[in-house]
Formats: sequence, C-alpha cells, structure tokens
Amino acid sequence: MPRPSLLPLILLAVVVGSTPAPAAEQLVEGIAAQVGDEIVLASEVMEIAASIEQRMRAAGAPASEIVKMRRDALERLIENKLLASVVERLELSADREEVDGAIQAIAAENGLAMEQLLTSVTSHGLTVDEYRAKIKGEIERSKVVNAMVRSRVSIDEAEVEALFQDRFGDQPDGGQEVYVRHIVVVPEGRVAKTADEACALVSDARAQIEAGQIDFAQAAQRISDTNADRGGDLGWLHQKDLAGWMSQRLDAMQPGQLSDVIPMSFGCNLLHLVDRRVFTPITFEQAAPQLQQYLFNQKTEKQYVEWLEILRQQTYIDRKGAFGG
Repeated sequence: MPRPSLLPLILLAVVVGSTPAPAAEQLVEGIAAQVGDEIVLASEVMEIAASIEQRMRAAGAPASEIVKMRRDALERLIENKLLASVVERLELSADREEVDGAIQAIAAENGLAMEQLLTSVTSHGLTVDEYRAKIKGEIERSKVVNAMVRSRVSIDEAEVEALFQDRFGDQPDGGQEVYVRHIVVVPEGRVAKTADEACALVSDARAQIEAGQIDFAQAAQRISDTNADRGGDLGWLHQKDLAGWMSQRLDAMQPGQLSDVIPMSFGCNLLHLVDRRVFTPITFEQAAPQLQQYLFNQKTEKQYVEWLEILRQQTYIDRKGAFGG
C-alpha cells in the first residue's frame, strides 16, 4: 500500500502576512476559544486572518463574510490544538533534522537554492523561524495521518480500473499530437474594439516575436483574450482534438514556426507550433501506480476529516464572544 506523500502536504504550508486589521476593527485581546486545557487567543486568529481580511476589504466584501472568514481561521487554529495534543500523546514531534530535510526538499522541488527559498519566505512577511514552525506543523500532521488514518484506507483494483477508464478510456489508439501556443484577440475584447484593430495588434505582435523583441508568452500576456495568464500555452493536443482551422494550419508548419495572422469570425489568431510527436496511448500498467496513489490520498483525506470530527466531538471546545455562535 503506498504511503501518503509528505511533500504535497508540506507544499501546502501557507505563507501569510501579518498586516493588522484597521484600528476600528481590532478585537480586544482575549480568549477566542478553549480547546481542552488549551486556549486560542483572539490575537492569534486576527494574525492569521489579517492578510485575507485586507484583500476582502479592498474588494468590498460585506462584514458577514469577514466574520465567517475569521471563524474559519479560528477553526484552523482549533485543529492545530487538537493535532498538537495527539502529537504530544503519541510522541510524533518532528525534530530539527526532519524540518531541515523537508525545507531542502521544497527548495529542490521548486528549483531554488536554500537562500532563494528563504528570501521568498521573508518577502511574504514571514520570519524563517515562523516558516520552520509551519513546516514542522505540516510534518507532524502527516505523521498523525499515518498513525491514525492510514490503516483504515484500502484500494482495490476495480477502483483503479474505473478511474483509468474515466481518465483514459477514450484516448486515441495512435496518431500525432502537437504542442501549441495560441494568441487570439477578439473584437470588443480587452485590447481591441474592432476586427481590423484586433488583426493589427496580432500582426504587430508577430513582427516583434520574429524580430526577437518579445517572446510569444509575453505577447500573449499583453494582448490575448484567452490563456493570457499561461502565455498562450495550450500544451500537448492530439490531432483529433484540434479545431479544423487550427489543424489545417499546423499540418503545414514545422516545430518552432509561427503561423500567418489568421482572421476568423470570433477573432484574429496567431499560432506557434512548439513541437510535434507520435502519440502513444497510456496503458493501465503505466497509469496504475499514479492512479492508486491519487485514490489513496483522496480516501486518506476523507478519513482524516472524519477522524478529526470525532476528535472534536470528544474534546471540550468552547468558542468565545465574537467567535461563538
């Protein structure tokens, strides 16, 4: 049976700022909740909620949503207290070497030197000690999941086969696939008012790309009305999934080439054929380990939520004042 992956849990460690709420909204220091023999301070709740609250206020969120968000923040802190009690009882605390190893793994996973990772952490308003504490908490959560939940999870082959059919059952038997980038500028979109203006912008972008003044991704981010945040990247697409107009142009192109400007009824287009390759169907044997791990993680998380709810019911929890109700 595969073990739950520690790294995805660690990568979920949230970097939050510590910008205080507006003075008029500051809660008087006090106890937000009692969890068994432990307490959660109102200031702790406000600290982890501060950066989210700042964005919500800037977006004009109503007071009721801000109150709900603060209560959600309290529930995360209550969960932390519950887990801490289990960690202590079962002696599952993460030591310094484990934290060091986890941080090194995060840096390697993201292609960063340790100094770069820590610089990124501090740029988000977190001290290195605070970041280490968050990573330590994630490691300990993973240990609790392994100790309390993992034994309840089982995966049978029929479940894996069903997921394989759902994901890969209709895949082609062969053929080719292409890696494509796409810019489309539509009339009355974010940068053009008319069809002529849309095609002029695409034509200018093509000329700049050809001249090496800008790359395709930058051009897409500037003018494309779809996939701008991905630099126009469509990824690998099988021939059968391409629109007819797109397939016709790409068939005549070599990897690395740009298409001509392509006016269509919906907007003006530019294609970049990055590469092409023969499509090889994924077999069940190839996909099974990843699918089994996906199902295992999914079931583990479900069991964890159920186990945590039982732990809540078995622990005295009293939410105070503005955090109650």
